[in-house]
Amino acid sequence: MEAILDRRTPSSTRATNLRLWTSRILAALLILFLLFDGAAKVVRFAPYVEGSANLGFSPECVVPLGIVLLVSTILYAIPRTAVLGAILLTAYLGGATATHVRMGQPFYFPVVFGVIVWGCLYLRDARLRALLPISPS
Repeated sequence: MEAILDRRTPSSTRATNLRLWTSRILAALLILFLLFDGAAKVVRFAPYVEGSANLGFSPECVVPLGIVLLVSTILYAIPRTAVLGAILLTAYLGGATATHVRMGQPFYFPVVFGVIVWGCLYLRDARLRALLPISPS
């Protein structure tokens, strides 16, 4: 019996490490992108102001949206507040999805980002996996 358990332990450890590193890498890429996006809005980078105007937002909305995105992303990046950050990012991305739907544009981009936000959290947080037992083990 011990030989069977010994064979499972390294495999289980490898799976855990793979899950953790996959989560870290995806989350790092996501966080870097969202931080850049939020910072570009805060400094009123011209393409972001023009893009917001094309979506029906006034130029005055760009900075507050950037601040909300930066704060939400920073909260997501901190392990203690990652769930709060994920909730806030979900709200932000939901607004982006609604805006794209309203404009008749493809809306899969913010939806995919929302899935990645929660997917990374699911991979690294056992409490979330216990709430949503998706995997067979």
